[in-house]
Formats: sequence, C-alpha cells, structure tokens
Amino acid sequence: MVTPTRTAADPTVGGRRTAFHGWRIVAAFAITQTIGYGALYYAFAVLLHPIATDLDASPATVTGALTTAILAWAATAVPVGRWLDKHGGRALMTTGAAAGALLLVAWSQVRTVGQLYLVFAGLGVTMAMALYEPATAVIVSWFGPDRRARAVLAMIVVAGFASTIFMPLTGYLEHQHGWRTTLLILAAVYAATAVPLHATVIRRPPHAQHTEQAPTAPPRRELVRAVLRDARFWCLAIAFVAHSAAMSTMTVHLVGFLTSAGHPATFAATIAGLLGVLSVTGRLLLTGAQRRLRLTVVVAAIFATQAVAAITLPFIAGSRAGAAVGVTAFGIGFGVASLASPALLADRYGTTAYGTIAGTLATPVTLAKATAPLGAAALLSIAGGYPPVLTAIGGACFVAAIGILARSATPFPNR
Repeated sequence: MVTPTRTAADPTVGGRRTAFHGWRIVAAFAITQTIGYGALYYAFAVLLHPIATDLDASPATVTGALTTAILAWAATAVPVGRWLDKHGGRALMTTGAAAGALLLVAWSQVRTVGQLYLVFAGLGVTMAMALYEPATAVIVSWFGPDRRARAVLAMIVVAGFASTIFMPLTGYLEHQHGWRTTLLILAAVYAATAVPLHATVIRRPPHAQHTEQAPTAPPRRELVRAVLRDARFWCLAIAFVAHSAAMSTMTVHLVGFLTSAGHPATFAATIAGLLGVLSVTGRLLLTGAQRRLRLTVVVAAIFATQAVAAITLPFIAGSRAGAAVGVTAFGIGFGVASLASPALLADRYGTTAYGTIAGTLATPVTLAKATAPLGAAALLSIAGGYPPVLTAIGGACFVAAIGILARSATPFPNR
C-alpha cells in the first residue's frame, strides 16, 4: 500500500532565510496572479461584445475562443504538473508570462475569427503555465501544513481583486481607446511585472532535492495511481467540476444578464467586478470558520448559498439594490475553490506528487470551465432569456455542495 510523503519545505527548516524567501514568493505571486488573471482571463468578458461587433461575429462564436483557450489549458495541466514536481516553477512560469504578454499583443491584431481562435489556443497553454495552478504548487512546496493554508490565502486574497480591478479598468480603457489598444496596454503591464518577478523570485526550496532522494519516498507514478483509485478523489473532482462550470458561466454571462435586465453597461461591469472583492471575503470567511467547523462543511454551506443566489437572481435583479444583493450572495463563494482544493489535496495526499495530482484534478475542472460558458450561450439562444442559465448555475452549485460532503468509504493511507 502506498504511503505518500511530504516533500514540502517547512518554513522553519533552514532558518529565517528560508521562511523569508518563501514569503517573497507569495508576495510576487500576489502581484503576478492579480495582473495575469485580469489581463489574460477577466478582460475577455468585458471585451466580448466589442470584439464580436468588430469581427462581425456572434457573441456565441467569440465565446468559443475562450472555450478553445480553456481546452488547451486543460490539455496542458498534467504535463505542467509533472514538470513542476520534477523541475520547479521558475523556467516554466517565466516562459508562460512572456508568452502570455506576446499573445495579448497578437490578440489585439486579429482580423478574423480563425485568428482569434488560434491566439486563444496559445493563451490557454500560457495560462496553464503561469496562473493559479503552478503558483499554488510552488507555494505548497515551500510551506509545511501548519502554514500552507495561510500562504496560499495570502496570495489569493490579493489576487482575488483581479476582477474588481481589471473588469472596470478594461471597460474604461475600451471606452476610451477601443479594444485593440486596451489589449496592448494590458500586455505591457503584464510583461513589465510578471516576467521579471517570475524570473528573479521563484526558486525551489533548498532541501527539495535531498528530500526527493529519500529512500522511503514512493515513486510519483505509484502515488498518482493510488490517488486515482481513491473514491474520495473522484468525489472532490465532481464537486470542483460542477463549481468550476458555475463560476465560469457566471463570469462570462453576468454582464450580459445585468444589461438584459435593463442596467447600463458601466453599472453591469462594476457590479460584476464585485465578484473579486467578494471572493476575498469568502476566502477569509472560510479561513476563519474552519477553525471551528470542518472545512468540508463550511465549503458545502458556501456552495449551497451560491446555488440559492443564482436561482433567485432573475427575480431580484431588476433593481440595482436587488442586483447587488444577488451578486453579493453568489460572490461569497467565487474564490473558495482555489483555497479549499489545495488544502484538501495536500492534507490527504501529501506533496510528493502534488503538481501531478493537482494537474490531474485540474484537467476535468478546466474542461468544465471551457465548455460551460459555451453551453450556457447555446441555452440562452434556445430559451431566449437568462433565467434557465441561472437555474443551471444554481443546480451546479448544489451538486458541488453534495460532492464536497460525500466521503470515501475507506481513508487514504496515513503518512
């Protein structure tokens, strides 16, 4: 029977210098993830309709470009995880940031839908190389279980403001300069921050190589095979797949829903930007509540709250106050998965093959992120309105809550 071992560096190992540099990495990621998500991901929702108009394409067709990106992201997740387990994150994440900036420039120059899809295929690969998944794996490798959650939280609390900052900012820039110049500005900002920070700050923990060579450590492949036979892993997969589908659908379609409810585009973009602030609130709530309650219970309760909010949103969003209340209730859980997933995976399976295991989970989760907005666009066309879309989002959140609470009949071997 496989017994996973931890290869993560405890910040207390190696003295204050090791701990200090671990927190430097967290600080660097707080900056690069905020700008990376804002430029590479959240900008799309704001620029969707201007791009569709300029390219003479339907919003559903343009949404397919994001689907292409996330499919490429999913296809890259496991190879990226394996690379991280073997080589660390510096070269990978620096290359990903540089490529992401160049592809933003390429995006600004597209003239056809085919060119747009090609650029977004490349963007999907760069997002897999430079965003949350590899950043979280690097942090997990530096911090022991007593400080890991706090380190991940420190990164994502700051990065949770990506939508709050970049959705209104992107809307303003697009209004002032058009979508093409907006993308050039975003590319310059991302290149000037993420590339040097990834290149100079990211490194492997000093003792990682020695830990990997320990004779008691099981081979990564053996550990991964054991994880894939664990029923609890698949319960978590169902939960996070359903939640990812709900989150990505709401991200892409919330502005359109609010404008269809009669709100101005500027108000819709601003309210949608609240999701970032609320994701921070939800993560802080999760961190505080899990000191008294089980992590799975807290996460399931937040997912259930989101379900109720999504289902009721069509009935209350006609007024500005109602829209704000509904989005607030939904936004509480917007970023919870990014904190809960690393904690649940690392606590149960250790960190010997964390990158590969997280990448394996990320593949179906990212596929759901890719296909859900496109499916919602098709449902919108068929139904002729947003209520069925929001009902589907609520149903997915209920499934996520049930999956989080489901437990394996047998525990994974203790470490």
